[in-house]
Amino acid sequence: MQSGFLMQRFERYLSVWIALGMTAGVTLGWLLPRVFTTIADWQYASVNLLVAIFIWLMIYPMMVNVDFSAIKSAANKPKGLCLTAVVNWLIKPFTMAAIGVLFFEYIFADFVTPETARSYIAGMILLGVAPCTAMVFIWSQLVKGDANYTLVQVSVNDIIMIFAFAPIAALLLGVTDIVVPWSTLLLSVVLYVLIPLAAGYLTRRVLDKQDDLQAVAHFSQKIKPLSIMGLIATVLLLFGLQAETILSQPLIILLIAVPLMIQTYGIFAIAYGWAYLWKLPYNIAAPAALISTSNFFELAVAVAISLFGLNSGAALATVVGVLVEVPVMLSLVALANRTQHYFRQTD
Repeated sequence: MQSGFLMQRFERYLSVWIALGMTAGVTLGWLLPRVFTTIADWQYASVNLLVAIFIWLMIYPMMVNVDFSAIKSAANKPKGLCLTAVVNWLIKPFTMAAIGVLFFEYIFADFVTPETARSYIAGMILLGVAPCTAMVFIWSQLVKGDANYTLVQVSVNDIIMIFAFAPIAALLLGVTDIVVPWSTLLLSVVLYVLIPLAAGYLTRRVLDKQDDLQAVAHFSQKIKPLSIMGLIATVLLLFGLQAETILSQPLIILLIAVPLMIQTYGIFAIAYGWAYLWKLPYNIAAPAALISTSNFFELAVAVAISLFGLNSGAALATVVGVLVEVPVMLSLVALANRTQHYFRQTD
């Protein structure tokens, strides 16, 4: 009881711990640049392995709660799947492109050259065409979403991404020779979905054999701190890796962050409002809106670097997307939790 109380208190001030993690990351990245340069080299197919471990810690506790016998019932509730697919693939990429053009060709036109503006817009488009695979599991857990349904939503998104990412990106970028980094895409799915899912399944099988009917619930409560620890560690590491960029180009970071934040809050409003009008239960509505909003930054960064180069404005825009992602998504988690009384809780 005491540990559960302490965990609730800790989660209540999660935004504070995240802010401290961001500050610590930038500070350590500035003081110990060689350490973070070394960590940055620990990657394969543009996926940093240490970040992958921390994200895995975030996801595993939720995967333990996945009841495989209940997954098939998701097909009987297609509204949430439809909402996620339509927003991610028919709305989000195009609003991102429109907002990018609005800000960098008009509102911020005096601050950047036309060539630089096009580069930033390209990076934003790549973020908009890359729906998230990993972090959505932690967002779903923080809003007490349906773990089984969230898994199905992410899986459907991954399947669509295989076929839709390159054509939509090519259409919006006006580039026909986009090479999808399949190694990044497939490795991310394996690391962030298949491996933690298998670990959760095996753990659940062991727990189900025990006499305690609440064994899964008790175990989930014990390992729940892993999710929060993994999230804070991920934030610290991401901001440490990008400390030099943050400190050397603060104005550019801000210019890119503004339209990205507007896009993120706007897409959430569309998805969450649609879920409300469609009368989806909260444990499906909140994760659906968050899945629709979050981005697959590893894929976006990898494609930006391969198309435009490591030091391009497009690559910088995708990196800013990484920096904006966590604090903004946490604010949306808090908003969802505060407004859940407007939704029915379950089917």
